[in-house]
Amino acid sequence: MADIAELAAELAGIELSTDRALLRLKSRDFYWYSPILKQQLDGKAADLVVRPKDEAEVLRVLSACRARRVPVTVRGGGTGNYGQCVPLEGGVVLDMAGMAAPVAITDGVVEVEAGAKMIDLDLWCREQGWELKLWPSTKRTATIGGFVAGGGAGVGGIAHGTMRERGNFVGARVATMQDPPAILDLAGAEAAPVNRTYGTTGVMTRIRVPLTPAQAWRDVAIAFPDFVPASRFALEFAFADGIPKKMCGVFDSQLPPYFKGISDAVPAGHALALVMVAPAALGALRELAAEHGGSIVAEQDAVAAERDPERTPFYEYCWNHTTLQVLKKDRGVTYLQCRFPFEDTLKAVEAVRIRFRDEVWMHTECVRFGGRTTMSALPVLRWTTRERLYEIIAAFEAEGIGIANPHVLTIEEGSNYRRVPGDQLGFKRMADPLGLLNPGKMRDFTPENAAA
Repeated sequence: MADIAELAAELAGIELSTDRALLRLKSRDFYWYSPILKQQLDGKAADLVVRPKDEAEVLRVLSACRARRVPVTVRGGGTGNYGQCVPLEGGVVLDMAGMAAPVAITDGVVEVEAGAKMIDLDLWCREQGWELKLWPSTKRTATIGGFVAGGGAGVGGIAHGTMRERGNFVGARVATMQDPPAILDLAGAEAAPVNRTYGTTGVMTRIRVPLTPAQAWRDVAIAFPDFVPASRFALEFAFADGIPKKMCGVFDSQLPPYFKGISDAVPAGHALALVMVAPAALGALRELAAEHGGSIVAEQDAVAAERDPERTPFYEYCWNHTTLQVLKKDRGVTYLQCRFPFEDTLKAVEAVRIRFRDEVWMHTECVRFGGRTTMSALPVLRWTTRERLYEIIAAFEAEGIGIANPHVLTIEEGSNYRRVPGDQLGFKRMADPLGLLNPGKMRDFTPENAAA
């Protein structure tokens, strides 16, 4: 603690705190969705929280920490699920929320400071006729930096894929832990080493992502007598090129009762599809839903809903918000992250849904990977033991279903189909040779001798 006191004194003029309650708050994310991670990470905390206001302050922090061999863990909104912003070895949590200003929109690309909340960024872009291509279900609290560093998949994936797709991440300004720390301006493939690497390879200070023309999206909830026709509808909707769309999630009948706000509208025992669609395509959507036996049970202005703190945009029932909605009432569950095969997608879905009907409550999202459309899934699982969890994972994989394991800490173990192409390991060796950035999250990295 003496070293931390000396570090704090050296960083005089930068906003910082050693308040214990704040340290606990800023050292957590939603890792507790996983009973395995909860056991591993409960009680981990930083020794100092630092909130820089510009790149110069970021470099001051990194320089001082490097000189003292103090670990630095970067934090955005703290909405991740795998302990990305939990400091395993104490040290400094670098809270980027003080750097949140949009910079400019040029040729349909927005440049923005990494700590900007995605809801604020999207609303700012909408004022100029644009919107974000992708956002997480935590859009109202997540930051753009955290989304790129820790996730990169979510709403918009049905049309645009994930952040790993070429063109969805234009570039970033990144502060390194070299001697001395420096700012690198990375573009295109050069920026891949900081994409979904949990802040282990550098501190993103500014981010550039492409936009798409803004739409006045409608949230639509469609009930189906069973999960199978709901899934058939969803895939046909996803493949319907004439329907502008932002999202399509499908939920087995166990899940809608947990969705406060729309649960009363869904008939008991029915499956549910939640979509975001352009107003011009509402007629086509109604026809398609009816062809599959679906009935529209709720509808709202999606943009107005997310601006109103008293309302719930439908994307907050989707992606990993589904798990959160259940956890609000039942702490005995956890989840998986899956990608179903491109061929015979529904056959694979049904193989595991039927087999594990009592343990796995199926939830899928239509998404594109490498230009091909399939279903990704974040099913809710009844938690019993670690051994049973891995039995279920093995059964999924036996059906050709990819698993991005959300119950592990490291990038390598948890990525699978979500791994971003590029030499992240080589980049880290260059940008953070001492291994001080979020240590413990990159399994294959070995730091240089600290005395070097």
